[in-house]
Amino acid sequence: MSTYDFQRGKGETDAEGWRPLDRALYHWVRSHGGDALLARVAAWTSLADGQGDAALLLQDARQGMPALDARQLAALRASPWVATLPEHGRRPFVLDARGRFQLWRNHAHELAIAAQVQARRAVVPDSGPATLDADLDVLFGGDHRAAVQAQRQAVRAVPGRRLFVLTGGPGTGKTTTVLRMLLMLQRRATAPLRMRLAAPTGKAAQRLAQALRDGVQALAAAPLPAAWAPLLERVAATDTLTLHRLLGYRPSRNAFARGPRDRLDADVVVVDEASMVDLDTLRHLLDALDEHACLILVGDADQLSSVATGSVLADLVTLLEGDARGDLVRLEHGFRAEPALAQLNAAVRRGDVAALRGAITRGGPLQQRAVDDPRTLRAALRDWALTLANETRLRPLLRADAQGADAATAADVRTALAALAQRQLLCALREGPFGSLAANALVEARLRAAWQVDAQAPWYAGRAVIVSHNDYATGLFNGDIGICLADEAGRLRVWFDGVAGVRAWAPRELPAHEGAFALTIHKSQGSEYAQVAVLLPPDPEHRILSRQLLYTAVSRARQSLQLWADEAVIAATLSRGLARAGALADKLAQPLR
Repeated sequence: MSTYDFQRGKGETDAEGWRPLDRALYHWVRSHGGDALLARVAAWTSLADGQGDAALLLQDARQGMPALDARQLAALRASPWVATLPEHGRRPFVLDARGRFQLWRNHAHELAIAAQVQARRAVVPDSGPATLDADLDVLFGGDHRAAVQAQRQAVRAVPGRRLFVLTGGPGTGKTTTVLRMLLMLQRRATAPLRMRLAAPTGKAAQRLAQALRDGVQALAAAPLPAAWAPLLERVAATDTLTLHRLLGYRPSRNAFARGPRDRLDADVVVVDEASMVDLDTLRHLLDALDEHACLILVGDADQLSSVATGSVLADLVTLLEGDARGDLVRLEHGFRAEPALAQLNAAVRRGDVAALRGAITRGGPLQQRAVDDPRTLRAALRDWALTLANETRLRPLLRADAQGADAATAADVRTALAALAQRQLLCALREGPFGSLAANALVEARLRAAWQVDAQAPWYAGRAVIVSHNDYATGLFNGDIGICLADEAGRLRVWFDGVAGVRAWAPRELPAHEGAFALTIHKSQGSEYAQVAVLLPPDPEHRILSRQLLYTAVSRARQSLQLWADEAVIAATLSRGLARAGALADKLAQPLR
């Protein structure tokens, strides 16, 4: 780690890791009369913001900047650029009593979120009429097992609230609980509710829509009493959007159309995959809500946070969990994963190295493979690719032409995509020899050889891709997985299956994309696969390694899991919790105003 002379200005903009934006902020402060110390701290704060932190810890060097001494802290507190007390008003930067330095923007977002959360929590509903229990029995088919008690608690608690958080891991029934919550809210309302369903990404929005559709069909087949049928139809008819579309994002202005002056026409707003929601988006969502609307945030608080600034779901869960108001429920019983994998997920979430090692020793659905150099990585990728190449449901589709009617083609596409979802390689890194791009290239090379594909052909039957940017013109979104197959005329097309059904595009028509045989762990959030392999970098000190990263990866698996890492890397990963720097948790915990 380089060191810098804050007083003499040595190496003014050559700090390790600074981006052009960070250097630009440094020069902006200097050109407007700020001193070198303030300019450097501002640049480091900008860098921390780019890495997801809402604050720079001035007395802690873990974010890269050397810790400041008492004299330097005093100089910052005396600066007219820095607000240290509420009465200072708006200044470019904020420094609090705990040595957290913030851009004013992030400080303002945290203040606004805390105030609105406090106001929403101040409305505590009555315990509810006795008919709630009868309605619960209808929605749960009289099921009173211990496995569904937390779900019943969530559905019972939501009426009358303006904020509710539902958290839990994959397979714990979050979406089916949301469906029942919406039905309960409709049941208790005196008029049809205006409902809005949203998620941070297009792919997450599609998954939410499909999961709710499946849940509606399951409840309709139960069947529910006739009086509930109209309520079920209202939920089924509700569109699911990205948060940006819900809030009317305008790229040309980098602003949202919806806000305090043009609020959402919604009585209930559900946001799925809320762990991906950043500070800025949550603040604008809260601004756009009517004060009487109910906001339901759904997600896994133990997963990785948003790629943008903040860890709002984790901060909210920290505040709400165990609080007597009952505006949070955590679902813990897994309904889909192998019991051994569910126990593994819990061990990783706790950072329990002994429990993880015990699970590895017992074998079963969990295996460890020491992949710590290029040779062992190539061997692991070779074995993974050969198993995928022999996938019996995929091989028959890899032909030069396609036969049959459109319906058969749609069935082929769904079969191929289902086969791909059986096995997924997840990488902690994107770049470098242990990153997803390099791993995907090696897997593709093996598949080309096994499938006898021209090594120079950019497209071939069986190639899997993932869309990397939203494209509203095509209706393809960041995270959508497609597969290349021939159409009835023998032309290669890239096929996707979504809410609108199976659709195909010529390769040249696709938005930005990359290979999907190996994905980053971040890209896998919200998805599940039967068999998963997780590749971690071989350096135990790598800064990307964290307990949340590993939990996000291992909790994608439903049937079996391979950990491609040695003991030292796994132990280091479990020992390192990822706590983003910011002040939202403290602001949320202040007494209700």
